[in-house]
Amino acid sequence: MRFGHFFYPMNFDPSRDYEAIEECLLEAELVEQLGFDAIWIAEHHFIGEAVYGDPLMFAAAVAVKTHRVTLGLGIIEMALHNPVQLAISTALLDNLSRGRLIVGTGRGSNYNAFEYTGFGTTVEEGRKRLLEAEDLLVKAWTTENLEYQGEYWQVSFPAVRPRPYQKPHPPLARACLSDDSIISMGKIARPVLFRGRSIEAAGRSIRLYRETMQSSGFDETTVENALDNSWFWYEAHLAETDDDALDGFLPIYESAGRHVAEMRKRWNPKDQEVSTTTPPLSRSAYKPAPNTEANENLIGSPSRVAEQVHLLSEAGVRNLMLTNRGLMSPEDTAASLRLLSEQVMPQFRST
Repeated sequence: MRFGHFFYPMNFDPSRDYEAIEECLLEAELVEQLGFDAIWIAEHHFIGEAVYGDPLMFAAAVAVKTHRVTLGLGIIEMALHNPVQLAISTALLDNLSRGRLIVGTGRGSNYNAFEYTGFGTTVEEGRKRLLEAEDLLVKAWTTENLEYQGEYWQVSFPAVRPRPYQKPHPPLARACLSDDSIISMGKIARPVLFRGRSIEAAGRSIRLYRETMQSSGFDETTVENALDNSWFWYEAHLAETDDDALDGFLPIYESAGRHVAEMRKRWNPKDQEVSTTTPPLSRSAYKPAPNTEANENLIGSPSRVAEQVHLLSEAGVRNLMLTNRGLMSPEDTAASLRLLSEQVMPQFRST
């Protein structure tokens, strides 16, 4: 199993933006020193849900601060980017990282529909353009003397420069929430970025993904490669005891969730379809042993989190992208990362 650190750093105090971004860069260096396999970087705008704002520029800073870890964009909201400009920016990032880049794509969620209106578009428009945007992105990476005549983009140019470091291009993954999305990725055997779910639901999603690839005619090597490069995202925080971890993380996480919900209620357009999230599990829902039917985050002592990771591994999960949303102090974050790297990760390195 591989372990990734997911930068999803919430900061709702604009006066702390510089400090919060500096803390993230120091955290990236620590993550690499502790032996994590990947750093994932989110994209959100306007309310401090991802304090750095520009994931590509922040990823470039992380690329030159690190030397070994994989860098994953999780995800680029395709509706907010011109595919040709995105091809140029990601090709540069691929070179700066010497081929450590994974490009995770998606239309973005309609939870934050205000992000679309902030860029002059809509959730529905992003949904319609996604497949063509991805197609143009790949062709821009790989095609010289490109003449592209699509429904939404008509472009012609000699070549994207710089060329990507990886050949033919950086690997792509797609964020999937629904079974329909998982099936669509299974039909083309593209790696999936899954949102965290219960252990039993994770197992069902993996089986659906595998069975779709098999029924679509992919050989076992291709199926295994896609599974090897798919990741599951969970919130995570470790402390010496379950109580310390749960009492330290859950109240501030719940408070941040309420703030984001209030901003969505205020700013999401009233004439567009939007989704609402279910509240996270309450403190009382976390028992001494993980509940395989509940959508638990990875919060607790090293022994409890290790048990949960073991159950996820048995369900078929091969890679984890873990975040504390930047809500804990740098000291508590560092302590959590050390507990994870020293007491949990070594148990799963040979599986």
